[in-house]
Amino acid sequence: MTSTSEQPLMVARTPGDEANPYLLGVYAPVDTEIDAEDLQVIGKIPTDLNGVYLRNGPNPRFQPEGRYHWFDGDGMVHAVHLENGKVRYRNRWVRTKAFEAESEAGKGLWKGVMESPKDNPFGNHHGLGLKDNANTDLVFHRGKLLATWYMCGSPYSIDPLSLETLGAEDFLGTLVGDMMAHPKVDERTGEMFWFDYGPRPPYMRYGVVSADGKVASTTEIELPGPRLPHDMAITENFAILMDLPLVQDFEAAKAGRHKLKFDRGMPSRFGVLPRYGTGDQIRWFEASPCYIYHVVNAWEQGEEIIMDVCRVSRPQPRADAATPLAKMLSYLRLDASLHRYRFNLRTGLCAESQLDDDNTEFPTVDARAIGRRTRYAYNVHISPESTLLFDGLVRYDTVAGSKTEYSFGPGRWGSEAPFAPRDGAAEGDDADGYLVTFVQDEREGRSELDIFDAADLAAGPVARVLLPQRVPLGFHATWVRADQLDNLTR
Repeated sequence: MTSTSEQPLMVARTPGDEANPYLLGVYAPVDTEIDAEDLQVIGKIPTDLNGVYLRNGPNPRFQPEGRYHWFDGDGMVHAVHLENGKVRYRNRWVRTKAFEAESEAGKGLWKGVMESPKDNPFGNHHGLGLKDNANTDLVFHRGKLLATWYMCGSPYSIDPLSLETLGAEDFLGTLVGDMMAHPKVDERTGEMFWFDYGPRPPYMRYGVVSADGKVASTTEIELPGPRLPHDMAITENFAILMDLPLVQDFEAAKAGRHKLKFDRGMPSRFGVLPRYGTGDQIRWFEASPCYIYHVVNAWEQGEEIIMDVCRVSRPQPRADAATPLAKMLSYLRLDASLHRYRFNLRTGLCAESQLDDDNTEFPTVDARAIGRRTRYAYNVHISPESTLLFDGLVRYDTVAGSKTEYSFGPGRWGSEAPFAPRDGAAEGDDADGYLVTFVQDEREGRSELDIFDAADLAAGPVARVLLPQRVPLGFHATWVRADQLDNLTR
């Protein structure tokens, strides 16, 4: 085991937030970057599972300035590389411009989303002054990982094996502005689809990065006002954008604060446009008010587009949340369920239905089939605890209308579990592979990588890799296959 940390500093609890659980226990940041091999394995790693599992998340290096929100932490990527039965672990901070500025200063310089950002050194391109931490998602495109931020920020390129931060990605100088947290990659075409949003008209831009790595198309999308869309969908011929009734509070904005409110008097709107379409080609479909953090998948079926999502019906703090900390805790308690929308391209009508009433989120599908019909969705199950905790996995069969569940057990909490196809598995069988996830055992203070047979989730993990240090709970993960790694230029 080797350490490559640059004089790591242990993060203390924020003085005003001594009881903030997102700085304690299973969320507490780690202060060391390490490389480790020859890890202990319980069970047997499948011989046809080769690649790397990577997960992003907030990990503040310095004591936060002001009240800490979970979204404020510096991005840190944890990775386990599986190669012919050998296992390697590595973790690295994402070295954003803000991270480097604080490293040079030797202290925290930014206040987070629960404070006024007006005195921050610089912020994301929205003009909101918020610290872009690249701590949210990891998207693999053209041989690089892109670390993104929960609002819109600069995507940071990362080497998927060394985890070296290669810098803010501008796509050969063609990206102007920011990119949302969850761009969509079509592996068949090599294209990536994205949007950007902000506080000033026209409030949204939509764009396409072509297979040659350049932004090939951008268009402005006019919205009635500033919004906070988080995700989008693609099909073989279309992109689907969202105008949801989670809006920025104008009075708070005037006072220099970032605050959101859910307006139940507004419908949810979904905009369908051709992949390389323009804003004047978009068709809007209305549905009941809600918020959507994450899309499962979308595809074309006859004259309809079908889109499955995790739908949040009450995206706002509880009415009895009196303090800023209580509001943050209740806002982060997701209440999502599997939901389906059907957009009829002939009639212009939208039909919607709930597919399950259980609280599940952070969905994954076979990444090779994004934008095409998939049968299975792999979600995490959300615990009823007061903070955001994933207490199990759920496999949805959206054809049979059934589900299979697995619980991690008392005091054990997981991460997003991407589908990892078996080596050589054909696209189209989205149960022929594995699910891979970090699990943290708070009773033993230990983290591990658990591997499940996707076709037999209820049987439990086929292998458990014990990790050399604790992995704090975090956000999104991805699986990069061995054949994708083989194509990298070293």
